[in-house]
Amino acid sequence: MQTDFLDTLILEDIENPEHPSDFESGDDYAVLILRLPELYHQEVRVVSYAFLSREGQCYRYDREQKDFVLLGDFEALHRVLDEKADRLIRDTRQYHVEIDRLEESLYDEHPPRNFMEQWITYKKEVSLIHRLMFHATLSFELFVNYGKRSEAFDELAYADILEHMARVRDLSKGAMEKLDNLHDFYRAKVDERMNRNMYWLTIISAIFLPLTLLTGFFGMNTGGLPFTEDPSGTAKVLVLSMILEALFLLGFFLMNRPKIRRFRRKDLSKAPRENGL
Repeated sequence: MQTDFLDTLILEDIENPEHPSDFESGDDYAVLILRLPELYHQEVRVVSYAFLSREGQCYRYDREQKDFVLLGDFEALHRVLDEKADRLIRDTRQYHVEIDRLEESLYDEHPPRNFMEQWITYKKEVSLIHRLMFHATLSFELFVNYGKRSEAFDELAYADILEHMARVRDLSKGAMEKLDNLHDFYRAKVDERMNRNMYWLTIISAIFLPLTLLTGFFGMNTGGLPFTEDPSGTAKVLVLSMILEALFLLGFFLMNRPKIRRFRRKDLSKAPRENGL
């Protein structure tokens, strides 16, 4: 197909697979570039499409042949774009299903070991989908407004495609917000688990604190230490250690009784869920 009527810069944009979605129009033609996300084997790939509308006929740019291939009238172009829009909706909804499944595992206290790896993968992919669909929707809206000039242009049919593209954009944005909330909840659970571990480590350290104090005191290499000449000095030191330990633990548990009750309530609340009740 002869492309002499196309501006050189527009032709370069068409041939560039990395060019973002765009719309350009001339005296008797219009060029629509759509850079869309497509899911292949659980991986998002970015595919660039270029379409040309001239004199009531629509063409698709073939990157292998480096030429425009005739599609037909606006109805033929509609069939191609409608199929891609429907596929985008199905793929984006699948992300919501996977994110909901990940969310349920977190609520059930059984998140996967690679939770953060999955979260980063979903976040990266849905963010990419949202960026691409944001620009694609704007460009396609300009194309729809241009096509209204032609009597052969089915405005309602193309408005339906535009609505589908906007829905994909909104679905990806909703998935991003859901992932952000899920990350905040996951961090709260991790912080809670860390605080609990630190709490029990503090209790263990407190139990051995009196013993450490006595060991350090009687381990000093100085004269005049009590019980050094007493044959039953070891037994007396043990009794003294037990008394100090009991007094210390009693005061410690009395001061931390509210925290202990709170942790016990949380542990008891988990038991029915773990037993399937």
